[in-house]
Amino acid sequence: MNHGPPGDRRPTGYAIRVEGHLDPRRASWFDGLALTADVDGTTVIHGPVADQAALHGLLQRIRDLGIRLISVEPTATTTPLLGVPRTPDERSQP
Repeated sequence: MNHGPPGDRRPTGYAIRVEGHLDPRRASWFDGLALTADVDGTTVIHGPVADQAALHGLLQRIRDLGIRLISVEPTATTTPLLGVPRTPDERSQP
């Protein structure tokens, strides 16, 4: 899912705020997204997400781990997500 022009399939970034400080070593729980502890006692899980299905998967994982979700906000991202083609030319290459 992205917020660019129609046909633009680049990933959208998200900032997912949860209650408590999560150990940065747990980033693997969230498909390698970055974890940033905030001074208000929350953690922001952030980075590019391939599509809406991947976003829902992350939210389900947060729920399954019993972590309280505070907010989900789309953010601008220029960081490519591994395995996701960024241009039509890259999509057609093997």
